[in-house]
Amino acid sequence: MCFRDCLYNPLVNKGTSFNAEERKNLKIEGMLPFHISTIEEQAQGIYTQFCQKIDSLDKYSLLSELYHVNETLFYRFCMEHIEEVLPYIYTPAVGRQCSSFFNQNRGIYLSYLHKDRMEQIVESIPRECVKVIVITDGERILGLGDLGIGGMVISMGKSILHTLFGGIHPACVLPVVLDVGTNNLSLLRDPFYLGWRHQRIKGQEYDQFVETFVGAITQRFPNVLIQWEDFAKLNAQMLLSRYRDKICCFNDDIQGTASVVLAGIRAALQSIGTCFNDQRIIIFGAGSAGIGIAELIKKSMEEEGMSDENISNAIYIFGKKGLAHTGSKWLDPFQRNFAQKQKNLRTWKVENKEFITLLETVKWIKPTILIGTSAQPNAFSQEVIEEMIKYAPQPIIFPLSNPRTKAEAVPENLIKWTNGKALIATGSPFPSIKYNGKNYVIGQCNNLLVFPGISLGVVAVAARYVTDEMFLVAAKVLSQYAPILDHLSLNESLFPPITQLRSICRDIAIHVAEQAVNNQGAFLSKREIQKAVDDMIWNPQYVNIKESQISR
Repeated sequence: MCFRDCLYNPLVNKGTSFNAEERKNLKIEGMLPFHISTIEEQAQGIYTQFCQKIDSLDKYSLLSELYHVNETLFYRFCMEHIEEVLPYIYTPAVGRQCSSFFNQNRGIYLSYLHKDRMEQIVESIPRECVKVIVITDGERILGLGDLGIGGMVISMGKSILHTLFGGIHPACVLPVVLDVGTNNLSLLRDPFYLGWRHQRIKGQEYDQFVETFVGAITQRFPNVLIQWEDFAKLNAQMLLSRYRDKICCFNDDIQGTASVVLAGIRAALQSIGTCFNDQRIIIFGAGSAGIGIAELIKKSMEEEGMSDENISNAIYIFGKKGLAHTGSKWLDPFQRNFAQKQKNLRTWKVENKEFITLLETVKWIKPTILIGTSAQPNAFSQEVIEEMIKYAPQPIIFPLSNPRTKAEAVPENLIKWTNGKALIATGSPFPSIKYNGKNYVIGQCNNLLVFPGISLGVVAVAARYVTDEMFLVAAKVLSQYAPILDHLSLNESLFPPITQLRSICRDIAIHVAEQAVNNQGAFLSKREIQKAVDDMIWNPQYVNIKESQISR
């Protein structure tokens, strides 16, 4: 790579911060204005521009342009103004950009039509030290559905969060999209859609394509951590089951979501002085996220010593056709694990035992916890919540579906319907609620609270596999940072502010790394593990540019 290309390589570009000696040696003196800026001056300039933008799309575009020009400055700026910029680099703004046009060559697009040349294509990836890969096939993006290669925005967004909060160097995180077609008719008919215009492949063809990718990528990067992101339910569960014991991987929608939800529940239970043994839980949404939450809650209950029968009587799953029970004909193998025994429902007085509604179930089981992963807005109606509050004086209610328009309920209504008694967390960010003279802080129950720390811990000690125990550990660590535990008032958040997340991710990483070391039967001291984690953490600061860095 030519020295002058450093101006066009976002990993090494410093813009007007190149010093006089660098400008001379790199032969770029005439390509930059005379003034040599500090990174602080540059960040302040970006912030001025950011504040002048009124439209959210303009703010997103500004940050996107900065990311594609100068990554060090991008991360420095985002870290300094994280609360203001996060909605534009992640939810909710990222959801509106998923179907946008191709945005430079930052990620890797692997098309099914190139399956026979997978090894050559993977070998040509211009990265030498990839530690984490965030991969999607674009079939179930947020609550928006099948967006084909538009899912790259999600892979890129999650990759950014690995660096922003986990501290993993941006050169070591690679976003990938598997282009296996799309079933979105509007995309197939769109003359500007740049993906493969074909119905999605499935079955053996799909499985073999993913297998080819996994083989090629792990050959090129043997110790890489693969994060499966936004795959449709059956593929998500199938891929995790197939590869979790073969390679180092996890599914963020199944396991990451479950870990952060469990953290929120643990904080809520601790704040009101109770435990899992006293809970009855409804999970409204039987997709990969809902089942993942159920699985991790079950493991946490087992850890507390609850019997299989008590656990079964404590967790209720809802799909599109109502309550899951052993007589339900729509269950897949993963949902069947949480189906209620039909014989136990014989005494229930319901209109249709083939389709038992949420309200009917609330009346019969008297739940204390209600979790939504259905992408069905307003599913948690006033009637449902007012019925729930009859039996649960301090109900725990998590409407988690993204984006906001898909949330099962809005916090303002939940506060009003429960007279301020509910402990609430949401998937998308919501403002605080004023009610009866009190300010209720709504915590965001979002995967970003755990997956960067988990990934950091895994790669710091080169873990061979990612285990459920790591997600349990992450949930325990995160729950202890809940502001509600530091205050006597129950209107505080169940989750810490984003400004604390980088240090929290380090704490999660250390505990996850300890778990990984124990799993592998190895021995490292606490100090050695902390050093391994700290050595992996990158801080966005400019360094003197040398020839070796330009070609990275």
